Amino acid sequence: MTTMVIKYVWEVPVRVAHWVNFLAIVILSVTGYYIGAPKTLGVDPSRFVMGWVRFIHFVAAYAFTVSVLSRIYWAFVGNSYSSWRAYVPWLTSEGRYRMLETFRYYTFMSRKVPHVTGHNALAGATYSLVYCLFLVQVATGFALYAEHAPASVMHKLTGWLFLLFSNQGMRLTHHLLMWLFVAFAIHHVYSAWLMDVKERGGVMSGIFGGYKSVPEKE
Repeated sequence: MTTMVIKYVWEVPVRVAHWVNFLAIVILSVTGYYIGAPKTLGVDPSRFVMGWVRFIHFVAAYAFTVSVLSRIYWAFVGNSYSSWRAYVPWLTSEGRYRMLETFRYYTFMSRKVPHVTGHNALAGATYSLVYCLFLVQVATGFALYAEHAPASVMHKLTGWLFLLFSNQGMRLTHHLLMWLFVAFAIHHVYSAWLMDVKERGGVMSGIFGGYKSVPEKE
């Protein structure tokens, strides 16, 4: 019988960034969908509905940006489980092997549960891609936001993106990424719950308290 021990895995900055990202993505998706396809919702237009929706969207965008950048920073100063090395497993032969083993398990080709203390290799690689897309979403969002002030610092920082996208192309990219994040969130919850059941390590509770149950040998 495997002896399980409690280990502190997810530090406070990691958990805070996770939940800020979650809340921000929900708010940004709802308000962003409304901005892209406005409805009256039975409200008098004189009540400045679109103005309030855009304001909420922009506040959530700033919170999301700070959270994403903070998490990237923590990948260089946090513990080994939140380190950037966990997000680039393909750089080592062992990491590539662990990615393959996890892929085999997720696709029902293997029954061996890829028990790890932090992120499994495939999840880590996926999160690195997701964070790159987060940065694209932030950049395109602020580029669109800064269009109203072409002399602003923000427009100078993001205006070069219009060399790569037309205005409509920028909006389409921003919109499609929103749906991609929604799809990712659904899979993320499913896979986290699956591994919690299979590993019996407390993955779901760990993102609240920071602790996981892991085999003593780990």
